[in-house]
Amino acid sequence: MAVKEKLSERITNQIRQDISKGKYPANGKIPAEPELMKLYGVGRSTIREAIKSLAISGILKVQQGSGTFVNDDQETGSIDEQLKHADFNDIHAVRRLLEEEIVKLAAINHTEEQINEMERCLEDRRLAILAEQPLQCANADIAFHMVIAQASKNKVLAQLYKSFTIIIRDFFSRRETRGITHFAMNHHLHEELFKAIKGKKQKQAQQVILQILDNSY
Repeated sequence: MAVKEKLSERITNQIRQDISKGKYPANGKIPAEPELMKLYGVGRSTIREAIKSLAISGILKVQQGSGTFVNDDQETGSIDEQLKHADFNDIHAVRRLLEEEIVKLAAINHTEEQINEMERCLEDRRLAILAEQPLQCANADIAFHMVIAQASKNKVLAQLYKSFTIIIRDFFSRRETRGITHFAMNHHLHEELFKAIKGKKQKQAQQVILQILDNSY
């Protein structure tokens, strides 16, 4: 059963990628089940599961008697899909609001274990800067902020932030050719953020996170 679910997930992602590449254009009809089975080399049940998943997320719309079409209304898709197609300035504006609230709550609700995890991520970030490893630094940076989101004790905020990390990681990967400089320049701010959260200084944590965001782009 687990194998079948993994296969269905893989086919779902393949169809989603083909849609994003324009293989199946917006408002266009995708091939019927028998053809999709040949195209992706899987059985009928796997195709049906993939179509069902994409329909639930709003990427496809099934019209009885007519077939299955690519939905051009991205706003009906999942939050992850919406973020992938959103304007970066809009994403940045929402992220500012999100992180400002997250760090405030993290300063109040964090546990000692989460503080230790933040410190570990921060050290990984510092070492990656010294070793001039942009990808490792990006991973440590995202992990640091994700622990802060979890420390907020607000599951909805943490889940929203997790969705934002997809966009953040893509942004970092595009900037990787610029080296480690942009990470090094704001590392002291990340240390200040950590100290503010650890010291339960809510307003200071909010001020620092806004500085980090304003100096990151």
